[in-house]
Amino acid sequence: MKQDNDSEKLILVVNDDGCQARGIRHLARLMTRLGRVVVVAPSGARSGAGCSITPTQAVHLMRLGMDAEGIEWVSCGGTPVDCVKLALEHVCPRLPDLVVSGINHGDNSSICIHYSGTMGAVLEATMKGLPAIGYSLRTFSQQCNFLPFDQVVLQVASHVLDEGLPQDVCLNVNFPEVERLQGARVTRMCRGCWSGEWAPAHHPRGAEYYWLTGRFDNLEPEAVDTDNWALDHGYASITPIQLDMTAYRAMEALADRLTTD
Repeated sequence: MKQDNDSEKLILVVNDDGCQARGIRHLARLMTRLGRVVVVAPSGARSGAGCSITPTQAVHLMRLGMDAEGIEWVSCGGTPVDCVKLALEHVCPRLPDLVVSGINHGDNSSICIHYSGTMGAVLEATMKGLPAIGYSLRTFSQQCNFLPFDQVVLQVASHVLDEGLPQDVCLNVNFPEVERLQGARVTRMCRGCWSGEWAPAHHPRGAEYYWLTGRFDNLEPEAVDTDNWALDHGYASITPIQLDMTAYRAMEALADRLTTD
């Protein structure tokens, strides 16, 4: 690892698609415009890992070295959250000024944030008090074009580096699969759910097995302030996410009925 320069911004890049994914390589190169970049990413795909950790077995790190653009690459045998934990304690020379995750192949809008390894890493960084952003693209194609989103990626990252974020808040940024964005909108999470999630398959020896699949159902398709509306209409969505999941509106009603001395 090269000698640290405290005056240079330090940016940690993670993902859930693995070190070889095109999305993380594109994101890491973009971040070199803003500072020094260290990548700690899973050794393979960890989609759907959410905020999971690896408490029952050893997690391996492989230091892959520095590439021609000065990016330091480290492969981690654990989950995206493991990547952040190990990066902060054993890889980064100091606490990063910014943690970015992605660019994920597949969007993480609406309730998908709860399953997302991409956003799991972002939430872990936020728990550590670090400004963090997740970037995702609404396509699973490995041949997708990330270039139309460079301006928004850099604009959001630059803003967070300069201005920071409120305590316990991170950003979830999603892009539609378009060649030209209509613009960017600050949005809220859309209400939705997944249905038809298991596709049965035939096993030659008679056992049952299923592939996870499904269809996302937007429960408020006409609401124009949601992340899904923005993506459906060609906009990037920028959604602030907070760690505190307390249902404050329910507290008073529950307190009236359940509080005891």
